[in-house]
Amino acid sequence: MNRTLTLFALLVACGGSQPSATVGGGGSSGASAPGSAPAPFASEQERQRVPLDYAPARGARDAAVTIVAFTDFECPFCRRGAATIEELREAYPGQVRVVLRQYPLAMHPHAELASAISLEAYAQGGEELFWRVHDRLFELEEMDRELLFHLAQQVGVDRGRLDEALEDGRHDGAIAADIALAQQLGVTGTPTFFVNGRPLAGALPYDRFAALIEEEIALAEGLVAQGVAPADVYTALTWSGRVGVPAAPEVQDLDARGAAAVEESPIFRVPIAGRPPTRGPEDALVTIVSFSDFQCPFCSRVEPTLDQLVERYGSDLRIVWMNNPLPFHNDAMPAAEAALEIYRQQGDDAFWRFHDIIFENQRQLSRADLERYAQSLGADMTAFRSALDSHQHEATIEAEQALARQLGATGTPGFFINGRQLRGAQPFDNFVAVVDAAMADARALVAAGVDRGAVYERIIRDGRTEPAPRPEADRPTREPEDPNRIYELPIPSTAPRQGGRRAQVVIQEMADLQCPFCSRVQATLERVRQEYGNRVQIVWRDYPLPFHQDAALAAEAAREVKRQRGDQAFFQFIDIVFENQRELGLEKLVEYAGRVRGVNTRRLRRALEQRTHQAAVEADMEAVRGALGSIGTPTFLINGKKLVGAQPFERFEEAIDDALQGNVP
Repeated sequence: MNRTLTLFALLVACGGSQPSATVGGGGSSGASAPGSAPAPFASEQERQRVPLDYAPARGARDAAVTIVAFTDFECPFCRRGAATIEELREAYPGQVRVVLRQYPLAMHPHAELASAISLEAYAQGGEELFWRVHDRLFELEEMDRELLFHLAQQVGVDRGRLDEALEDGRHDGAIAADIALAQQLGVTGTPTFFVNGRPLAGALPYDRFAALIEEEIALAEGLVAQGVAPADVYTALTWSGRVGVPAAPEVQDLDARGAAAVEESPIFRVPIAGRPPTRGPEDALVTIVSFSDFQCPFCSRVEPTLDQLVERYGSDLRIVWMNNPLPFHNDAMPAAEAALEIYRQQGDDAFWRFHDIIFENQRQLSRADLERYAQSLGADMTAFRSALDSHQHEATIEAEQALARQLGATGTPGFFINGRQLRGAQPFDNFVAVVDAAMADARALVAAGVDRGAVYERIIRDGRTEPAPRPEADRPTREPEDPNRIYELPIPSTAPRQGGRRAQVVIQEMADLQCPFCSRVQATLERVRQEYGNRVQIVWRDYPLPFHQDAALAAEAAREVKRQRGDQAFFQFIDIVFENQRELGLEKLVEYAGRVRGVNTRRLRRALEQRTHQAAVEADMEAVRGALGSIGTPTFLINGKKLVGAQPFERFEEAIDDALQGNVP
């Protein structure tokens, strides 16, 4: 579709002025007049079958209502919609489940990165970590790359693993698959919701959702009364739903992702020696080498697209299978070994039948399951079992994995179309764009006298054998720093301090009272105080982060405690705050201050209501930024030398000992 959008189109695409109540089902296309009845909901016939597999979910599996949300983390209307959905979950406890699908819009420069970060959080910490990241992302008023990386670290995403995932495009396939699913369902903007399969588009008011949820709860109760298990209600309601939208007129303008694949992808040399499983003639003009994983849901989802390509291009297209079982899919390697044994015994046709059986049964890939599938194809079961027991095909699979890594195809599915790389379960049109370009090149070679059977080797012979370095702007970056640099950050006379007043080593702690890593490091600092005594002084500096909503107010409360009762009371108060980080509203802060002997809580409340210490907190932050630039928390200066993060005691010990020996001025 044409990506040159008018201002109106931008607003509609992001959900801001999208007036219809439904999408893909003929809902009203005009906005309701003020005070008029809302447009009707989608009819029963307009339910759509929206898959839930492998997507993060929040809420009970047997909830009466399942809401699938197609979301863009940089879309302000998605933020508003997410808040409404959370209100609904609270209003209907146990009855509403939310499933999130990614739909980053091209107009939002940081949306795809935010999606990738959220999916890496899901990979690292499951649904709990995913939803923490989700909620924090929607707290951001604005996004930039470094803020996104910082947010991820603060909520517990491992930065090293995140960098690796972004570098190799590990989640590109998942994002592309969600986009393809959205397009299949007729989603045109964000946010779009499917409530038990019934579509609602835009950040609609709470009452519109609530009315539909009431209807769906009544339907669910009726089904349960008829004997349907509560956990099967969603399936029962959506099973006969549409799986797509009516075919649209042929698109004249190439989708931006497909165009980029044609224009920017270099040719890679992808050898197919050894005759891997193949579908299509050897003299096809276009060869698609597919690196896939039998347990990967996105690999399964792209298979119908590949079938469409075979139907469209016929004998001009060949698909070559290569295995790339991912390490976190425990059943993927045995499934690959089983498939190759079927191929060894019975050839291409049996391999592809076995391939189809596995993808239809991805949740049932035990050894017994694999043997059952093999037996259904008439395999020699003695040889089959022996091949799996001895890992006869493991070396072949590992060689294909090594080739995938070498070419930069570390995620699945990954494709090379006459050497041009296409990542992920992309929409059909994106494949067509690349195949058509490759077909044109191949026909030009045939016209010049190259035999059809030699076209593929001719095209790839001078291709790249490894990916080009990613542009600096696209890499997860951290500015290189001199590890011995000394930072000058003057200490205000009013700054809270612990330890010796004439200490040889001064540790300035830049911290946020709502930051879990700042909380975690306090025990380490206490050990520093115990072991070094008056030789070390610890100075507190306020640095509340913008996405921690209560951190600034907590910092102000701590300052008021210090003003009333001094440094000792200050540190006693922040210890209490760190123990209660999940509840830092004004009333709770007043309560915590009341636990510190001698604090006048009335005066403290008044100071918080009047924001008496706001300017001082902001001045501290400004001083820190001026000396160190934008930082994460906690960050420390040990006699001016930077130490970042909740490091173990040994790292502090090393830096302090250096300072005591005079290695740090």
